[in-house]
Amino acid sequence: MNRVRALLELIRAPAALTVLGDTLAGAAAAGRPTGRRSVSLAAASVCLYWSGMALNDYADRHIDAKERPYRPIPSGRVSPHAALATASVLTGAGLVLAARAGGRSACTIAAPLAATVWAYDLRLKHTRFGPAAMATARALDVLMGAGGDRWRRALPDATVIAGHTFALTLVSRKETTGATASLPAAALAATGALSLVAAALPGPATPLLRATSTAVLAAYATAAGGPQLAAVARPDAPHLTRAVAAGIHALIPLQAALGARHGAGRTAAMLLVTYPLARCLSRKVSPT
Repeated sequence: MNRVRALLELIRAPAALTVLGDTLAGAAAAGRPTGRRSVSLAAASVCLYWSGMALNDYADRHIDAKERPYRPIPSGRVSPHAALATASVLTGAGLVLAARAGGRSACTIAAPLAATVWAYDLRLKHTRFGPAAMATARALDVLMGAGGDRWRRALPDATVIAGHTFALTLVSRKETTGATASLPAAALAATGALSLVAAALPGPATPLLRATSTAVLAAYATAAGGPQLAAVARPDAPHLTRAVAAGIHALIPLQAALGARHGAGRTAAMLLVTYPLARCLSRKVSPT
């Protein structure tokens, strides 16, 4: 049981709830119904996300030994070899699931997505290109849900989610050291701007669903912006860490709002149900 818990910590298992909505939002933007295809692509997305988490800890094991000695690898609960093997297996599983769900058209996006995940963790994370690489991965995740032949329809949604991810990643780079107030202030400004952009996106939603989408966007802005505002007042490591965790979870209402704007009411409702669950489980396994 201890080994299982260590592996769950390694891949940040509960945080996978924040990636389910990427492909579902992409499918809604492309006008695809929620069905077996969407579920399989969401599962592929989760596998690729988990692989990235395992690979992240493998690549950062020497840094974590100093900054986060409680993590599975530096604490000795998971070996570096096991972490790398876990990342490899999960990447393969994600690609297989994508291929079975969407065929060649899905693979044309899933393969670059997997490559971006590996490039980010092994090469780009600590460079100036790191935030852009992470944002690209999230955008590709949304486009994978849309499908190879309809990905252009989901570009606006993918851009919104990528923008949130870019700002979140910038803050996460300073969550163990603290920063100046300008960093969380910039993230707060991005949250507000993205909320307005998402609210202006066109879609076939009924007036009720559009109103719902707008309300959920307000919830997203509050969920992400509240901790960011607190970090502006006190930009130390604990406040930045809370802002990062809140930003990760805030992806769920953002995805739900985008789905509702495209008329996918059931998708939005399902995602909103996972939001409190993700926050609750984060008390067991940290998403950061």
